[in-house]
Amino acid sequence: MPNQSQQPQSFSRRDLLLSALSATAVSALPGFALAQPAPSDARFTALLDTFADEILRLTPTTATSLGMDKDGRAALKSQLEDASPAGDAAWATQVQSMLGRLSALDRGTLSADAQIRYDTVRYAANEGAAGLRFPFGGAASGFFGGTSPFPVTQQDGALTRIPEFLDSQHQIANAADAEAYLERVSAMARVLDQETARIVEQAGHGIMPPNFIAHTALGQLRDFRKTPVAAQKLVTSIAERTRKLGLAGDWDARATKLVNGMVYPALERQIAAFAKATAKATDVAGVHRLPDGAAYYEWALRLGTSTSRSAQEIHAIGLEQNKQLQSRIDAILKAQGITQGTVGARMRALSKDPKRFYADNDAGREQLIAYCNERVNAVRALMPKISHMDLKVPLQIKRVPVDIEAGAALGYMNFASLDGSRPAIYYINLKSTTLWPKSELATLTAHEGLPGHAFQGAYLAEHHNELPLISSLMGFNAFVEGWALYAEQLVDEFGLYANDPFSQIGYLQAQQFRACRLVVDTGMHALKWTRQQAIRFLVENTGRGLPAMTSEIDRYSVSPGQACGYKMGHNEILRQRERAKAALGGRFDLAAFNDALVQSCGVPLTVLPTVVDRYISEAKKA
Repeated sequence: MPNQSQQPQSFSRRDLLLSALSATAVSALPGFALAQPAPSDARFTALLDTFADEILRLTPTTATSLGMDKDGRAALKSQLEDASPAGDAAWATQVQSMLGRLSALDRGTLSADAQIRYDTVRYAANEGAAGLRFPFGGAASGFFGGTSPFPVTQQDGALTRIPEFLDSQHQIANAADAEAYLERVSAMARVLDQETARIVEQAGHGIMPPNFIAHTALGQLRDFRKTPVAAQKLVTSIAERTRKLGLAGDWDARATKLVNGMVYPALERQIAAFAKATAKATDVAGVHRLPDGAAYYEWALRLGTSTSRSAQEIHAIGLEQNKQLQSRIDAILKAQGITQGTVGARMRALSKDPKRFYADNDAGREQLIAYCNERVNAVRALMPKISHMDLKVPLQIKRVPVDIEAGAALGYMNFASLDGSRPAIYYINLKSTTLWPKSELATLTAHEGLPGHAFQGAYLAEHHNELPLISSLMGFNAFVEGWALYAEQLVDEFGLYANDPFSQIGYLQAQQFRACRLVVDTGMHALKWTRQQAIRFLVENTGRGLPAMTSEIDRYSVSPGQACGYKMGHNEILRQRERAKAALGGRFDLAAFNDALVQSCGVPLTVLPTVVDRYISEAKKA
């Protein structure tokens, strides 16, 4: 999943795919012969450039993630986001202003491709504006494609985001970059205090995360505070990097002083406030308990799926697709002589076989990451069949940082920077290697790496000079995650598991798991399921381990709607593929269809049929 871990909590894979189809973007599509751009397209393109610049100034870490914190935006490199009410107000003004300026344009005068981009940007701004109704909504959510109703959880907040961001994304090439790093360490204390103020304000209205979330988050906050400052990544990162560069200066001492004098005191204030605010938290997992919670979840589902499907409809889809996928898994298990018990029970039995896992130590973790790298190379050999584009897709695979792994997603992606200074980073949670049976790693790598998130992000990075910048600033969860599930299917279709039945079971189990997500997310937030009811459903139906499924349910409880985007997006991509096949017959080219999706830069599912209409129309002319 692009990082989950989740906007605006993490401006990463969810610094995701802000997209639009300009005439320039579509000109890169194989076989696309564009009509002459409409005269009003130039005005619209200029407006998109203005929007992108305004959004980057509200999200300085996004500018850094994309390598756009240079030249006229150089000042952003020393800044972090404003998490105060003033920051909220700035975002509210932004989305409302964007809607006003878009409405002043006559959509009908734009070219067909510019209309797709217009609809895409307007959708994001509309959803951002819709979120203003909720005190825990957020105008930024329309652009970053995810909900974070609470400022601090096991996966949200400055502590889970900023240290790793500074270490892996804030580039240091000279003394000015190092100074900017220190300014951001100082700013981290401000963000912590802004979050603390929001925690207190929300608690006054009875808004707080469930007690099981509070327990994990408090543990992470306290463990971070207990860490000797000399061992903090905030200090060691700048010390090691400036030393390697030979940059003169007392960087180590200055970072130590900032952490001791500013960050730790702000963290102590947050720990005290969070503990007090959540002292009476309940174990109710769903957001239905929040003020106006039912309406909030409807909005969260629109963000997560970019459809108007109700929770009840999505729940039913999940139940039906779970049954279909279990039937396919059952057939393969029987072919391997594994016949006794339900599919879930047989999968659970397999999950207890130690031979299915790497050793749960540092050597085993290294072997696991090495295997993931080998799977990336195996898929690279398949890419000419999957895409006509010759993208380089530089990719690094890393363990989720130890200090946040207890609450982090099991796997997530940070896209590459647009300027080429940083490759895509695929993170895998290795708190225990027992989270990852060997048979599931190939599918995870297809999802996060090739041809999934890393490939999609690589198009934005490797063609950024041809694309409007706003294409890298919006995230449509259902498209992004739907593409990654579709990527899992593509490598199966091209034979990656032809001689590996257990990895094929792992692939089908991953698809089935996403169908089950539709059931448990709607179950918790709309149908009032308990946390234990949701965990039990996942364990019994998917056969995955209790610790992993507990982590997943806890993630869904604080990111309502996001988990529904995966299968809903995948379903719609497959529906559109069948439609294109039927329309084109022998002219259908799978690689060209795939490229048309990726080169859309990511759109709401409501706009996806128009993208496919354009592909069909141009393919008929070819």
